[in-house]
Amino acid sequence: MIEEFCPCCFGKTYEHCCKPYHDGKNPEDALSLMRSRYSAYFFHLPEYIIRTTDTENLQYNKDVKLWKNEILDFCRMTDFESLEIIDFSSKDAEAYVTFVAHLSQDGEDVSFWEKSFFRKVDGKWLYVSGEVKPAY
Repeated sequence: MIEEFCPCCFGKTYEHCCKPYHDGKNPEDALSLMRSRYSAYFFHLPEYIIRTTDTENLQYNKDVKLWKNEILDFCRMTDFESLEIIDFSSKDAEAYVTFVAHLSQDGEDVSFWEKSFFRKVDGKWLYVSGEVKPAY
């Protein structure tokens, strides 16, 4: 059996990269959380996206069923081609990850650049917000 590399582009197999986080392990830093969130979109795992999003995030929705369906719709219409980490900085309970997500929808390039802000709450890293721009 050939093991597939993880979609987060870290160079490890999924089993030894993002899968433990998807299965319940808390990421040890914001970069691991960022990578595992990208992989969760790739594998259509809305529950992971929801549980790793801070309640202060603008997309946070108390209607979990609706939010889950919105995430799944996005996943189904998107091809997740690769993730490119540009920068990572962390201090105490706050961190920033700058990345480019290479994506396409219906053959159109919809890649974007984002500087994400993460916060550690009760020992758990959460995605708070992001400054997003077109990648090109």
